[in-house]
Formats: sequence, C-alpha cells, structure tokens
Amino acid sequence: MTDLLYSEEEEALRSAVRDLLTDRCDAASVLARAETATPHDRELWKALAEGMGLAGLLVPEELGGEGATHREAAVVLEELGRAVAPVPYLTSAVVATEALLACDGSEAAALLGALASGRTVAALAVGLATAPGAPFKDVRHEDGALHGELTGIADAAGADVLLVPAGGGLYAVDTGQDGVTVTPRTSLDLTRPLATVSLDGARARALTQDARHAVAQGLRAGAGLLASEQLGIAEWCLTETVRYVKERHQFNRPVGSFQALKHRLAQLWLEVVNTRAAARHAADALATGGDEPNLAAALAQAYAAPVAVRAAEEALQLHGGIGMTWEHPVHLCLKRAKADSIAYGTAGAHREALAGLVALPAP
Repeated sequence: MTDLLYSEEEEALRSAVRDLLTDRCDAASVLARAETATPHDRELWKALAEGMGLAGLLVPEELGGEGATHREAAVVLEELGRAVAPVPYLTSAVVATEALLACDGSEAAALLGALASGRTVAALAVGLATAPGAPFKDVRHEDGALHGELTGIADAAGADVLLVPAGGGLYAVDTGQDGVTVTPRTSLDLTRPLATVSLDGARARALTQDARHAVAQGLRAGAGLLASEQLGIAEWCLTETVRYVKERHQFNRPVGSFQALKHRLAQLWLEVVNTRAAARHAADALATGGDEPNLAAALAQAYAAPVAVRAAEEALQLHGGIGMTWEHPVHLCLKRAKADSIAYGTAGAHREALAGLVALPAP
C-alpha cells in the first residue's frame, strides 16, 4: 500500500522552505512587488534555487540536479502556495523540466543542468490554460529559425529560455536574442504573469522531434503538482480564517462561536483534508508511476481547483470588511486560486478526461 503521509525528510524540507518564505516573502512584500513592473522576486528565486537547490529537485544527479521526486517538489509547492510566492517554480522547475526530461540528446541534458543550477529559468511556450493531452498551438520552423506568435504563456517575461513547439518538434529559444519579443499582458494573478511571445526569425536549438510527448509530460506534471499549490492556498485561507473568527467579536462573543460559521468552516476543513489526499496521491503517482499518473493528475485537479477557490472566497467573506481591502493578502490567494482553476485545464476538462480514463464517459 502506498504511504501518502509526509516523511521526516519531507517535513524537514517543508520547515526549511517555510522559514525562508517567512523571512523573505511576507504578504506586504508580495503586495508591493505586485504593483511594480517586475513581478518575479529574483532574490527569493536565487535563495530557493541556488541556495537550497530546489530548482533541480526533479533533475537527475548525473545532470547536476538533486535526483529527488515529485513528492518533494509537491511539498515545496504547498509552501509556495501558502505564501503566493512570486517565483517561477511551477513553470520552470516542474513543467519545463518535465518537458525536457522527455527529450533525448545533449542539448536537453545541458539545458536541464542549467535549470538545476537555478541560474537559468525556462518556460514552456504553451498557453497556461492548455490541459494535458489537449491540442496546442505551435509556430513555423524554417531554416533553423522560428516564426509565429503564442499567447497566454505563463512566466515568459522572466524566462531566459523558451521551449517552443514548432513543426512537430520542440525547440529551445533564448529570449535575449533578436527576433524574440515577449509582451506582458494584464492578468488576474499578478504574481504569475502571462505574456504574448512573438518570434520573427528567432534562432532555435532542436530538443526533440516529438513535441506532443514532451509537452504532454510537462503539462501532466504541472496539473498534478498544481494541486499541491492549491492545497497550500486552501490551508492558509482556512487557518487564517479560523484564527480571525476567534478574535473578531460581535454581540460580545467571538463570531466563530456562531453555529452557522462553525458549519461552514467544518465543511471547508473536510474539503481541504480531501484535497490533501488527492494532491499527495497525484505527487506519489508521478514519482512512482503507480496508480496511473494521468488518472491521478486528472483526479487531483478535478477536486483541488474548486476547493482552493471556495477556501479563498470563504476567507474573503468571513474576514468581513478588512478582507475586501488591498492591504489584506486574502485577495492574492483568491486571484491565484481563480487563475489556477483554469491552469493546465479546468476542473470540468479534467472530469471529462477522468471519465474517459475509467471508461465512464458522459451519456
């Protein structure tokens, strides 16, 4: 039987990441950075990626990584979700890394080593809303150069390298060269910005001729481990809301003592616990290959996405007037949860995929 409980090593990793985020990623600093033109916190990323080696968790040791598993990466994402940390961990250290792991050859191996070091950030140039296995847009490949436009690319503005599907293959494109234009777009979640990528004769390095497989593997890992980020958001919202309703008084008693609020929070607690089970199952399935990773990832997203949104909505409402203000961090969680709810496929898309995987299609 698979053990989904956290190991001592995973708890130690959680403690280290939480301590770092407590020191360097408080809500006030996240809010302040969200109002600037540089949403990514490069210093925090350096501390996480280079200082703690977290960027290379999924990269094999022989390529310069830590050789860890998706279970450890899931723990990191839980903590990053709690803090709504403005770093490209999910897009670079998980999705782009997984796509590269599906590629053979020295070019992909060299790029994996660069990502593991944390000094290079990559983004898979596929729209954030694309579900695993769904069709995706590519660009034209002509004489070793790429031409075309891709929209809705998460964290592209802060990426050093883009992994671009073109003509059936996957190519690495350095963003600093001529012929590459990354235009930031207004997005709901200011901590995970979207951008439009325009390529006009951009030089590219071939990674694999089977982009479909590499992209599907990257998106599957993204969907499965996104549930852990959503778990972190939901847990923070529940914990902070319970704390607040114990302190907030009305009619000379804590508002948390009212039975209606007790029922709402008890129901939310049950949903968060179930989300933890689904997220841990997905991380373990991705790590071990057991229990069908595609099934586990679809199940986790189908359940976790609406729970994270509901937890954030309950937190905002039960915090009363203060929850509606810009200064309170609950809106960061709500925006991240809403944006996550369509990332790598909606809950409805994952339910449809789940039905197909278990041979129970809709009538």
